[in-house]
Amino acid sequence: MDSTAEPQTRSGKTAIVVMGVAGSGKSTVADLFAQQLGWTRIEGDDLHPPENVVKMAAGTPLTDADRKPWLLLICERINQTEGNQVITCSALRRGYRDILRTAEARVRFLHLSGSTELLASRIGGRTDHFMPPSLLTSQLDALEPLTADEDGVVVDVQGTPAEIVARALQALDLAIANPAQD
Repeated sequence: MDSTAEPQTRSGKTAIVVMGVAGSGKSTVADLFAQQLGWTRIEGDDLHPPENVVKMAAGTPLTDADRKPWLLLICERINQTEGNQVITCSALRRGYRDILRTAEARVRFLHLSGSTELLASRIGGRTDHFMPPSLLTSQLDALEPLTADEDGVVVDVQGTPAEIVARALQALDLAIANPAQD
């Protein structure tokens, strides 16, 4: 996963997709990541069509057909948003990431990865999300890891959000917007 390549985009902007299964900390990490970079933050879950939310809340895994309109909405939001941005999206399969790469930006991936036990414990502790713990297994089964030709990195989610973000910034070779002066 070559994070040094600089593909040319028509817009000149970069979109970091914070990806992973439920419980990996996508929203928490994306918030801090965007804050540290001074980039716009987009919550991919907010772009799910209502019928997708109903299915997931009922414990029904989404199909590729369910996901495609959502992924296209994320691309549209990337295109419509000025400047660099951080977006949350599970992006579990290569085909989904291929759709996201059609956005008018350099689309890079930050895959948050953790043990099944850690992810399950995090999901079990949530009270404010439509994704039930029962869907973790289907997400892990669907997950296709990033491949060498994809612009992205894998970061372990063990540790605090600040530690995870620090590792992600280093892995993606990005500098925080306003580093503290000593």
